[in-house]
Amino acid sequence: MHTYIHRVNYYETDKMGITHHSNYIRWMEEARSDYLKKLGYGLRRLEAEGITSPVVSVECRYKHATTFDDEIKIEVTVEKYNSVKLELSYVMTDTETGTVVLTAKSAHCFIDEKGTPIIVRRQFPEFDAILRQEGSSV
Repeated sequence: MHTYIHRVNYYETDKMGITHHSNYIRWMEEARSDYLKKLGYGLRRLEAEGITSPVVSVECRYKHATTFDDEIKIEVTVEKYNSVKLELSYVMTDTETGTVVLTAKSAHCFIDEKGTPIIVRRQFPEFDAILRQEGSSV
């Protein structure tokens, strides 16, 4: 599991002062990017090595509203990984109240620069080993 902190910005809220629902998906991306970077395979490195990892699906369950200046802890966990597809789960919690504000999942595939699906185990065994280790710790 990896923890990432996001503070709600004013521009992320709507006229009612509530965080717009689309921003939670952006925060998931921030947390995923930070997670991969801490594993030594940030998006910049992956792209330099010819890998991109587009989103295949996203599922969110909104539990509680957030507002400007709330500090949100985002826990990212590898749920499943099979060298072709990576599934992550997210739990977002208000750090002040401990209230879970969102639970979510995202799924990602791996493709090369031409958009052809790749098998990470074959083409990037070191990255594959790291993701397998992370998935086994669930």
